[in-house]
Amino acid sequence: MRFLAARPLAAIASLAALASPVLAEPILSSNSLNTCQDNSGFRASLFNVVYTPNNNTANVDIVAVSSIQGSVIFDVAISAYGYEFIRQKVDPCKVGLAGLCPMTAGKIPLNFNLPVSADAARQIPGIAYSFPDLDAKVRVFINLTDGTNAGQSVACVEADISNGKTVDLLGVKWATALIAGLALTSSAFVSGLGHANAASHVAANALSLFGYFQAQAMLGLTAIPLPPVVMSWTQDFQWSVGIIRVEFMQDIFTWYQRATGGTPSTLFDSLTTVSVQVEKRAVDFADISMSLAKRSIAMMPRSVTEPVSVMTRSLAKRGNIQTGSGSFIVKGIQRVAFRAGIESTNLFMTSLIFFVILVIFTTLCVAAFKGLCELAVKRGWMKGDTFLDFRNGWFTVLKGILFRITLIGFPQMAILCLWEFTQNDSAAEMVLAVFFFFGMSITLGWAASKVILIARRSVVMHRNPAYILFSDPQALNKWGFLYVQFRASAYYFIVPFLIYILVKSMFIAFAQSAGTAQAVGFIIVEAAALIGASVLRPWMDKSTNTFNIAICVMNFLNSIFLLIFTEVFNQPALVTGVVGVVLWIANAAFALVLLIMLIVTTIIVFFRENPDGRYQSMMDDRTSFMKSQTHLTATTELDALAATARGAKAGLDLDDDADSISSESIRRNERAGAASVNSHYGNPPRSPIDPAMPLFPADGRSSPAPGYPRAYQDRAPSPFGNQGANLTPAFRAQNNSSPAGFRSASPWQRGAGYD
Repeated sequence: MRFLAARPLAAIASLAALASPVLAEPILSSNSLNTCQDNSGFRASLFNVVYTPNNNTANVDIVAVSSIQGSVIFDVAISAYGYEFIRQKVDPCKVGLAGLCPMTAGKIPLNFNLPVSADAARQIPGIAYSFPDLDAKVRVFINLTDGTNAGQSVACVEADISNGKTVDLLGVKWATALIAGLALTSSAFVSGLGHANAASHVAANALSLFGYFQAQAMLGLTAIPLPPVVMSWTQDFQWSVGIIRVEFMQDIFTWYQRATGGTPSTLFDSLTTVSVQVEKRAVDFADISMSLAKRSIAMMPRSVTEPVSVMTRSLAKRGNIQTGSGSFIVKGIQRVAFRAGIESTNLFMTSLIFFVILVIFTTLCVAAFKGLCELAVKRGWMKGDTFLDFRNGWFTVLKGILFRITLIGFPQMAILCLWEFTQNDSAAEMVLAVFFFFGMSITLGWAASKVILIARRSVVMHRNPAYILFSDPQALNKWGFLYVQFRASAYYFIVPFLIYILVKSMFIAFAQSAGTAQAVGFIIVEAAALIGASVLRPWMDKSTNTFNIAICVMNFLNSIFLLIFTEVFNQPALVTGVVGVVLWIANAAFALVLLIMLIVTTIIVFFRENPDGRYQSMMDDRTSFMKSQTHLTATTELDALAATARGAKAGLDLDDDADSISSESIRRNERAGAASVNSHYGNPPRSPIDPAMPLFPADGRSSPAPGYPRAYQDRAPSPFGNQGANLTPAFRAQNNSSPAGFRSASPWQRGAGYD
């Protein structure tokens, strides 16, 4: 290979890659020259090489320091995905390289264009220009050839290369975000039209898909060295945890941090003088210390060392790892921030502000939709009963939507708030981290406790948790986001789900210096999630269980891949590279299938005359307990009877926001509820309804309405289903005078104690 013999640096240039997808022409470039052994005598704090095969020219920009003196020989190795396909020794004296034969100590600033021979260009395979996120590198050992240390390696440098093709694409980010967002919005719209069963299925699948996207983002946030294709793939989903770069917002966050006593990171401002190495694999010299950096700086002239020392102290203070060559290594959360173009000190504020923007935007959209509905009804553009449930209780619906957004945003805020505790970027940001983490945790914990309280009361009073959970519209609209995706008997499953998110967040935030611990922790957590989902099968029906269990399986496989990437098994580098490609292909195919399923389901819901008919009735009979305001034709006295049958209490709402979450308040509420229910046994409410239309059978027994499904006839009766026995004789006499004997229950009465 004549090219390698003539120009060692050109060999690196010819196999380097530029990670810039906007350029259409084929290129190979590298932006960092890293040391690969301790006490390396040749270090480069800046190394940028771009090779363009169209004109066979390599542009080289290097700032390096050499402490080697004497005759040397270069041992060059070129590998891709861990497989070494070129290994050759080059003598600089034979090719007449000035300053390298023999090598002399000193600073080496270079910036020049280097012509590349046609023979050297033919050595590069064509696939190197097209395969995305190429995992290749050039490693050069510098060995002495004379003196007592002949044959000893005095320096080792390597350059990672890329071809500009990547799977980290803006189109993928927008497509996944829009599909997930539109599916959630569609479920709310369909629910407003009265198709609760179809809406709950679409919402459950959309939330599960969004959770899968966040799980992909969490893989990239771990401090485990990842192959390039895995880093790029996980970067596609960082939007799901609020990591989105907007230029003017970054300027505001930097100003805010300075104004509140913090010291912003300036890593991007230092790229002209310092290389940044994105950690891709575990290195043998993991214990790189600042002492090596100090020695490398000490060899520079004073005019160079003073600004570099200031910059080094600033970057090191922000937690960046500095190599002996003076370049910096970013990993884990900092790696994601660097690839997103965000300073690590701005990452927390970026995610926080996007969460706040989502909350504000959603609130404004719901309020605007309420106003538009009222205007449309007033102008006659829309029927008066369209979206009636939403228009009558839009504020309660808004509360439920905000609670759902809190649940969606909990993973990102848990990770970055906990991480901020370890960073302490500024006093104000620490206060925000404490407020949002504990505020969201307490809010979701309180909501889960309300669901459990309501479900247990329903079990005690009706021997079925679904009675009150799905018949009380206020509880369903506000707290339903926690349990509608589960079957009624698994209402409690939101608690282990929240614990699952919290534990994963802790591993990511607190173990940024221990990648292996993160991998082991992920395996334990994902295995527990898979076992729990497979054994309990808590979701609403078979298809939803299959959808979510498949996601758990993929998350568990990804955790195993993470453990392989830590190289604890000492596997060949080729195995690590292949596993990275397998992870990308498997997850890309899986995500595509999930997206297609969600798109098809959502489209069918909109174009089917009866969307609810597409889904089988769930075993918990939730649809029979849901009441729709559009079917409600009785008076407020009937509402009182219905509330009594569901277990609600006069003067006390099961879902009262003013209720304290203390146990004393709960006991007080239960005593008040018992007193209210007992009062209805002896003193039935006076109704202005025509006695010719009785509420109960003439014989005082609770008989099903004609044509009522047999499944409902066989259900155990509610303790309040035989209230006719407690009515006064006069009222029963009026009922007996009815020619029909009784009237069939209206749709909202079925399953609420009237059947």
